[in-house]
Amino acid sequence: MKAIMQTEGIKHLQDRGMIFWAVILPILFTVLFISLFTSGIEESMKEEVIISIVPGYVVMFIFFIMISMVTTFIKDKEGGMVARIASTPISSIAFLLGKWMPFIFIVFIQIAILFTFGKIVYHIPLGNPLYIVIISLFITFAVTGLGLALALFVRSENMGIACTQIIALGGAMLGGLWMPIDTMPSIVQTIAKVTPQYWAHQAYQGAMTDTLSGGDLLLSLFILFLYGSIGCLLAYIRYPRFLNEAKH
Repeated sequence: MKAIMQTEGIKHLQDRGMIFWAVILPILFTVLFISLFTSGIEESMKEEVIISIVPGYVVMFIFFIMISMVTTFIKDKEGGMVARIASTPISSIAFLLGKWMPFIFIVFIQIAILFTFGKIVYHIPLGNPLYIVIISLFITFAVTGLGLALALFVRSENMGIACTQIIALGGAMLGGLWMPIDTMPSIVQTIAKVTPQYWAHQAYQGAMTDTLSGGDLLLSLFILFLYGSIGCLLAYIRYPRFLNEAKH
């Protein structure tokens, strides 16, 4: 498992496309939309918009890691790597963990970079840093857990990209990442609570302004953990069939 983790980690860190999707593009979108939505408004409103946009785009863009996860598993399956690894004594859990853990590391570093950018450039408040770190760990688990399941269920990279866009952009729209949830229709506000994006975004905003209660934090963490656990369970159940479909 350790060898798989090291190999995958080095490969992903050297991928320039990963750097673009994970860091450069989110920063460009953050700068663009903050410029658009804060032009000509009062300073107090400007701060409120920034506190919504920065964590909103952090949450939205970390979901695009699913594309890289899908690509990795599809290439390994079609290239015979999965079948070769299956012929070794390594267990299915060890294999999945070895492939999964580098993505956890990448997403967590991505979150740290984007929040650091927000702090340096826009002076966002970090009212309760401990809560922010804990939320980051749980949303990382949720995103990569769901990504692991998606990577084992889809049959092609194009299907994986399409599903990722639906999950990332659909969840962003419904979860209140693009506009304040209070301004959306009541039925959308209700649907939003089904998305992990909503819970992560609300928790981040509360932690940044130091208004997040312990009960609200635990509820958000529970829901994010539930999403990640469901993803991991589905991936584990799906893996034997994924292995059978792999080219030998």
